[in-house]
Amino acid sequence: MTAWLDAPLTTLSLHDLDFSAGSRARRDVGSPSPSPSPARLRPAVFLDKDGTLVEPDDGAVHDPQRLRLLPGAGEALARLSAAGLALVLVTNESGIARGAFTRAQFARLQGALLRQLQEGFGVTLDDVAVCPHAPDAQGRPACLCRKPAPGMLTRAARAHGLDLTRSWMLGDLLDDVEAGHRAGATGLLLDTGGETAWRRSPLREPAGVFSDWPSLADHVLQAHAMNEASASTASSAADGLDAAYAAQGMGQRDAMPSRATIGVTPAAAPAQV
Repeated sequence: MTAWLDAPLTTLSLHDLDFSAGSRARRDVGSPSPSPSPARLRPAVFLDKDGTLVEPDDGAVHDPQRLRLLPGAGEALARLSAAGLALVLVTNESGIARGAFTRAQFARLQGALLRQLQEGFGVTLDDVAVCPHAPDAQGRPACLCRKPAPGMLTRAARAHGLDLTRSWMLGDLLDDVEAGHRAGATGLLLDTGGETAWRRSPLREPAGVFSDWPSLADHVLQAHAMNEASASTASSAADGLDAAYAAQGMGQRDAMPSRATIGVTPAAAPAQV
């Protein structure tokens, strides 16, 4: 905790602020994390805080007792977690850079949020990613982590072994949608009235717009089930091929034609996607 509270803003683009009792030991800032095997990557739900998970209230950071979850949010997160989805909160907190509140005050707010989720719904977030930087004079990100930049999502994915292509970013702003798409995830909009500018571009087009948490959770769970079914089918097909190759006394690599056999030079081989 002390390391995060004392670190210069310029060195902190993403950090886990989970100071709740019983939390696991955290890695030091800047320490490398091992890269998990692709077979172990998990799908995740990344979610915004204000206007998405909790009701917007600038005073809550000074008085955490004012913190209120949006209707249906806790129950929805419990359903998503039970389905095996990792839950990662990603939040822009430029108030830290602007001096509106301190890191210690935000840490207390986060503790209150984590307790509400755990005690009320049995939900534990896998991570909390925070951008403490202010935007530039034009309101654009001046760092790699402030949404709509994807830094918080991509770094959390590396740290926790998350499959961004099978993940979702949920937020009440098109900046959240864009951050998700830039990271390679699917961006969904929870339209609670936070978005007022509606600046459109291909990256800012949500894959779905929802007015409440239950319908949003239904959509994610249905899409997740379809992804899992497709992955299971593909895995079964691959196992069948391996068994057929083994029965013929040759490995999978031996069974595949070489570039020389099919008349394609290595330089001309098509890219594998």
